[in-house]
Amino acid sequence: MTTTQSKISLVTGGSRGLGKEMALELAKRGQDVIITYYSKKEEAEQVVQEIEKIGRKAAVLPLNTGKADSFGEFVKSFSATLRSKFSTDRFDYLINNAGVGLVVPSFADTTEAQFDELMNVHLKGVFFLTQKLLPFINDGGGIVNLSSGLTRTTFPGSGAYASMKSAIETLTRYLAVELGGRGIRVNIVAPGTVPTDFSGGRLKNSPELQEHIKAITALKRIAQPDDISGVVAFLCSDDAKWVTAQRIEASGGLHL
Repeated sequence: MTTTQSKISLVTGGSRGLGKEMALELAKRGQDVIITYYSKKEEAEQVVQEIEKIGRKAAVLPLNTGKADSFGEFVKSFSATLRSKFSTDRFDYLINNAGVGLVVPSFADTTEAQFDELMNVHLKGVFFLTQKLLPFINDGGGIVNLSSGLTRTTFPGSGAYASMKSAIETLTRYLAVELGGRGIRVNIVAPGTVPTDFSGGRLKNSPELQEHIKAITALKRIAQPDDISGVVAFLCSDDAKWVTAQRIEASGGLHL
């Protein structure tokens, strides 16, 4: 394992769940980390404290990834934080993790408002936030976009969400080509189902659903956030210096 010293990562949606675990894993591997939060400020500040206990620098900023018109102000705050907290004007890795999960019974029941919310957070937000941050990413850095096992399998009520993630997978390949000249690698990590607060804790709070997921997973257990964070940390290291435009599914062999 390559330890990445003096690198800086930005993890969106880093206050809890997968994002929190990613931030902590990156810190354990020697990176400084900036996380964003939408509404859980206290939880985000606790993550910063945990990172600092590991011995790395950390900072937290508010961000609504569903409002692209707010990204200009966010970038100003982000740039100021880089200078004041980390004594630099650049960072190395962007992890587009922030998301929202909406559960609807079926395609027929999906409303335009629900569709727009998913699109704004998972597609438009990722597209334009990445665009705004590109001037700050060091050459030779990387971008990790979070997708989902639902782009390969199907689950009732997830059609709109999965469609956004499929679009992100396509965008990732395009970015890998367009940014390759700068040595910036762009990859996808596609988790399976993980018992976090995502989607209102649907899996976390349902023993019956957990048993069903176990039954259709090759490794016969439920995933945990640290099953995903190591994959992200790998992609944000020199061990993955020749890996770009790839989709890595971390699902334990879900629904094969």
